[in-house]
Amino acid sequence: MVIFIVVVVLLALWGLFGYNSLVRKKNSVEGAWAQIDVQLKRRYDLIPNLVETVKGYATHEREVFEEVTKARNMVTQARNPEERIDAENQLGGVLGRLIAVAESYPELKANQNFLQLQQELSSTENSIERTRRSYNDKVMSYRAAIRQFPTMILANIFNFKEKPYFEAKAEERENVRVKF
Repeated sequence: MVIFIVVVVLLALWGLFGYNSLVRKKNSVEGAWAQIDVQLKRRYDLIPNLVETVKGYATHEREVFEEVTKARNMVTQARNPEERIDAENQLGGVLGRLIAVAESYPELKANQNFLQLQQELSSTENSIERTRRSYNDKVMSYRAAIRQFPTMILANIFNFKEKPYFEAKAEERENVRVKF
């Protein structure tokens, strides 16, 4: 009887500690996503200023401006992290094209407002990269926890689901091509 009670107590403690560990890891992933969201919001807010500055010099680049606007709108319409990751990756790609277009206008490159916006965007992109890396590390740890035995039992019982990595799609890994 004592052995049975000890086994039950040990199983209960394992369940308690295992569950709490999974909750901590899940909350860590969600916190890391919130940090990415802060940086993405900053980038999102910088885009209209950057577009308007470039528009003043590159009036015939309407296609690029439309793509930036479309990609920016996709971000606001994303309903879950997977859609948001896709939309943000597309936005990053068209921002690269916008910067490439701007680089071809010497008077724009010398414009103080443009330089400041470009520097802020670059700083934001670096912050996004750092927070994305941190998020992906936390997702990797969380995924390992919900897939490893014996915590996978608890993960299945309490419905802990995998979180997506924030990664670039294959087409986004290619160099940006700008056509005039």
